[in-house]
Amino acid sequence: MRSVALDLGVNEISFCEVAGGAVVLRRTVRSLGSLDDVLGPSSLPARVALEACREAWVVHDKLRDWGHDVLVVDTTRARQLGVGQHGRKNDRLDAEALARAVERGGIPLAHVLSPHRRAIRHQLAVRRALVETRAQYVTTVRGILRACGHKLATCMTEDFLARLSEASLPADTRQLVGPLVTALEVLNPQIALVDAALEQLCAHEPVIARLTTAPGVGLVVAAAFVSVVDEAKRFRHAHQLASYLGLVPLEDTSGGRDKRRLGSITKQGNAYVRMLLTQAAHTILRHKNKSGDDPLRRWADAIAERRGRHIAVVALARRLSGVLWAMWRDGTLYDAQSAAAASARGLRLQAQSVEQQAHALQRATVKARRRQRSVDKGLNTATAAAPSRPSSTSRRASMH
Repeated sequence: MRSVALDLGVNEISFCEVAGGAVVLRRTVRSLGSLDDVLGPSSLPARVALEACREAWVVHDKLRDWGHDVLVVDTTRARQLGVGQHGRKNDRLDAEALARAVERGGIPLAHVLSPHRRAIRHQLAVRRALVETRAQYVTTVRGILRACGHKLATCMTEDFLARLSEASLPADTRQLVGPLVTALEVLNPQIALVDAALEQLCAHEPVIARLTTAPGVGLVVAAAFVSVVDEAKRFRHAHQLASYLGLVPLEDTSGGRDKRRLGSITKQGNAYVRMLLTQAAHTILRHKNKSGDDPLRRWADAIAERRGRHIAVVALARRLSGVLWAMWRDGTLYDAQSAAAASARGLRLQAQSVEQQAHALQRATVKARRRQRSVDKGLNTATAAAPSRPSSTSRRASMH
């Protein structure tokens, strides 16, 4: 089989084919379609290597459809293959190094997400952008009001516009924050629409509903976790998953040192999932009335007393990732008794009574109903706002 590599750039694609240790063909093109004669459906089958990047999944699917064996290379280990050797790194040399590695064999492969998990991940990316933009606008409006001598009471982000409209503010202050308020009026309905689309995608993933039975884990946390991990059984144990998510500490004990030296967490892997797990850990520690008797909460409280709350939150996020992974691997719901007896390597499969399953599903149902009320509220706001928005002509007339 032919040994081929592609270096996917933003504007160009570098093609290189190697045979017998020598380069037999190079080419630089603008699009994959320009390589139809060497990689198209009618070309000879090839083993094609390409580094993991944003375009990699689409190119992977297309080349697979054309009958080629596609190898998506783990970028964190690309230097092992000779990419960037001796400080020389450009698209042509990278493609050649990958092509030679294909011929030698032993390429470190990256995991390729399933199409449905990719769809969930894309939807989460859209939601994250909208939510972060809304949070930034709300923070800016609050800051401007404080600078003008006004302070709004704390409230949920979804209720901020209602609280702002009820506040007694001078006309000039309202005019000052008006553009941001208008943007927020658009963002809230759009977030509700994205949430509704995310609900539909997650409805086809039963594992997401199971993961929401864990404390602090809602639909977004569970969906992000599933969209990144994709297959629970590709990890041998919980610590391997925690390392993949960047939740394990840095280690520096080489050189014959007698004492093991650990630092802060590595922060490798998907930053969004790591942030969501940390937020879930904060939720577990914050809501005493809901999770005060939970073993995860008691375990984190003990760490907080010894080493501080910050370390306890990170440790709880790491342990929560292992709990979710074990629930997914074993096809079980969250069981506080199992969590209490869990070892550092993760949960072991235990028999769950009908009462335990019913209780766990009830907790997940409460979370789903709370989220659905929020989505319905946003959709109703979008429906109500649509017909009342004045046309551009009427707005210009009102300005005159």
